[in-house]
Amino acid sequence: MPLHLLKLCVGAESIRDLEEWIEENMLLKRRLGRPEEQTHTTRMVPKRIDELVDGGSLYWVIKGQVSARQCLTEVRPFTDNDGIGRCHLVLDPVVVPVEPRPNRPFQGWRYLTAKDAPRDIGRDSGDLGEMPEEMRRELAGLGLL
Repeated sequence: MPLHLLKLCVGAESIRDLEEWIEENMLLKRRLGRPEEQTHTTRMVPKRIDELVDGGSLYWVIKGQVSARQCLTEVRPFTDNDGIGRCHLVLDPVVVPVEPRPNRPFQGWRYLTAKDAPRDIGRDSGDLGEMPEEMRRELAGLGLL
């Protein structure tokens, strides 16, 4: 059973903000001739790497709610120029909206088990899939989703 990570998406106001940041980052890497992959750098290296890359995702908390996820394909530990251990989380650039769920702020990241992970919102999600993100966020905040 896959294991997931939960992380705050600092600075993003919406899922679209996150998608635009990813697009800009990919364009920059293409212009600089770097590998076109999305990475997110964290200070702490997860100990359960094998479980994370075996179908796990990084779930993003945007404006106080778990809102989206990206498949986690690789975890690359490294030491930065100051001698501090960090890691790159290599992510599939496709952002998948999930059923919004309130989440308090926290530092770093947290493990999230598959049974506790919110479900994806897709085309077959009925009205929820067609609803604008802002409305989903507001209804979830009111406890109606």
